[in-house]
Amino acid sequence: MKNGSNEEALLRIQEALRAAVSAVSRFVPGNVRADYKPGQDPVTEADRVANEVLRKVLLREGEGWLSEESVDDKQRLGKDRVWVVDPLDGTREFVAGIPEWCVSVGLVEQGRAVAGGICNPATDELILGSRETGVTLNGKPVQASQREGLAGALVLASRSEVKRGEWDRFRGAPFTIRPMGSVAYKLARVAAGLADATWTLVPKHEWDVAAGVALVEAAGGFVRDPKSASVRFNSASALLSGLVAGGPWLREAITTILDFGFPILD
Repeated sequence: MKNGSNEEALLRIQEALRAAVSAVSRFVPGNVRADYKPGQDPVTEADRVANEVLRKVLLREGEGWLSEESVDDKQRLGKDRVWVVDPLDGTREFVAGIPEWCVSVGLVEQGRAVAGGICNPATDELILGSRETGVTLNGKPVQASQREGLAGALVLASRSEVKRGEWDRFRGAPFTIRPMGSVAYKLARVAAGLADATWTLVPKHEWDVAAGVALVEAAGGFVRDPKSASVRFNSASALLSGLVAGGPWLREAITTILDFGFPILD
């Protein structure tokens, strides 16, 4: 197996996910103290512990590092290969004891997310994939939804966005909207064919979505930003304007409803 290949990276990702999950297993979801960052985003000791473990297992000489729980080292901008990780995506759910959180690891090469993995220990789901290997769920090959239209589709939505009313415009749509925490987990479920699509039209950091983008694209699905452009990583700001992802045949239908919406039903 060639050093530096996506296959080698996947082995490293799998090892890192398992090590991080083991390290945070001593913390009890729903019974953990949270501090709050500016903007009221929660962070726990589990986030910090997972970050240390991931960095130790993943990072090699010549590679860059971008993590929600690390000070951003801008030297990553000069690296061709960068690890983009969220040590615990869905911290709000973790603190609340809701089983919608995961450890998320993405590998970016020359601005593209080429390999990734997420592990949700609460649901016993390990989703891994790369452009070279395809995607697996707990070791079994999976692919993105092959649904050809949105009628009857399952679309995963941010629980916070739904509470704020940002999905009210889709109340007349012919698909089921399921609120869920952790954008990384939502993207991974789309990659595994467990949901047909997901989108968020509010800014997200690269660490929120790098692994999920790699997984959806490796599974044959599509990912774009709200302006229909491809998603690029390892930017100076590490901020994306939003994200749209789904099965390969849904791109046009999703673009249409995002542009024009549906009549709201009373």
